[in-house]
Amino acid sequence: MFGIVRPCTHRLTDRLKTQWTAHLCGLCLALRADHGQFARIVTNYDGLIVSVLTEAQTGVTDAGRRTAGPCPLRAMRTATVARGEGARLAAAVSLVLASAKVRDHVADRDGLLARRPVAAAARRVARSWDRAGARAGHAVGFDTAVLVDAVDRQTGIEALAGIGTPLLTVTEPTETATAAAFAHTAHLAGRPGNAAPLAEAGRLFGRLAHLLDAVEDQAADAGAGAWNPLTATGTSREEARRLADDALHGIRLALGDAEFTDGKLVHRLLAHELRVSVDRAFGTTTCSHGGAPAHGHGPVPGNPYAPNGPGPGHPYAPGPGGPAGPGGPWTPGPGGGGPFPPGPPRRDRRGLLAGCAVWAGLACTCQMCCGSYEDPWSRERKDGLCQQCDCGDCCEGCDCCSNCCSCGGEDGGCCDCDCGCDCGC
Repeated sequence: MFGIVRPCTHRLTDRLKTQWTAHLCGLCLALRADHGQFARIVTNYDGLIVSVLTEAQTGVTDAGRRTAGPCPLRAMRTATVARGEGARLAAAVSLVLASAKVRDHVADRDGLLARRPVAAAARRVARSWDRAGARAGHAVGFDTAVLVDAVDRQTGIEALAGIGTPLLTVTEPTETATAAAFAHTAHLAGRPGNAAPLAEAGRLFGRLAHLLDAVEDQAADAGAGAWNPLTATGTSREEARRLADDALHGIRLALGDAEFTDGKLVHRLLAHELRVSVDRAFGTTTCSHGGAPAHGHGPVPGNPYAPNGPGPGHPYAPGPGGPAGPGGPWTPGPGGGGPFPPGPPRRDRRGLLAGCAVWAGLACTCQMCCGSYEDPWSRERKDGLCQQCDCGDCCEGCDCCSNCCSCGGEDGGCCDCDCGCDCGC
């Protein structure tokens, strides 16, 4: 699974999380239905946005949803998933994107692909994905030739690029391909007036995808002697960041010119999560919740469950002397309370053999990777590896945009939040 938009589930409301999962599973199942089980490995987050854009313009309909059976990647649960032309277009785009990724790795002779037999097999797989993508695109009226042409032109442009070549010359093929895919969602949704603004959003999204990939891989490419756009053209990271910020701003403006039936998830992904992706690639942050509390978030005085203990004025706050020594009782504070309130009672632990049996069952159903599960021995509730976020302390209590702003809230209200949101909500 690859892509630059990788939303942390802690930053999505329950409704948006459900929508996101529906599109993710819908893309995976569309690939399986039309191209076989092996094609499911090309499921990626960037292609998924095509499905999200299509439904945002049409709205959720009964025909656009179906109930899928249990799946190991959903901890053997059923789910409502997206289906229809949006998911099939996303499948076509994903196949061609994966083909381009494989060709790129073959050209760079990465890992096992440096061996000729393995590289030859990878090229055959890439060609089969090209053909499958073409068939899927034709089924929804989309000519994937523009994507394949962009991949072919990319190789020639990179061969000619050197110091002083404008970086945007190198990113142009990617921009053209994504612009075509985004614009076609307007035709699928019956909103031709959205084609131009969505094409502009797609063009800038393609630019961002190329830029962020170059930034994240620059050090590794230098060590391996591989071609990198920033190094080859002599572009500084400061200039790359300026181009990325301009693209972010342009995407927001373009989305503002398009008409959506329900654009909350689109806005969340292409306005907020793209910003997070840029910050992650450049090693910066725009979230201010790591410092002082903003708008009621963060540690609150008198809260006994605050991360650093109860605040002053609470009955369970520590007194002047603090704890009565290592392992000793908590000294009552000015509030006159008693010991620190106990946590929830622990459930009975399983024995060694019973825990091993439960562990085997969890591992076989992938719940330890992609679901939430109960620890086999301690019975503590845990999230699988795929559910764990990389947003650190940022998402602790940071729900101002997801809960009250028109960009993600349920009630369409607006707030004056301070979490790095510069979209105007």
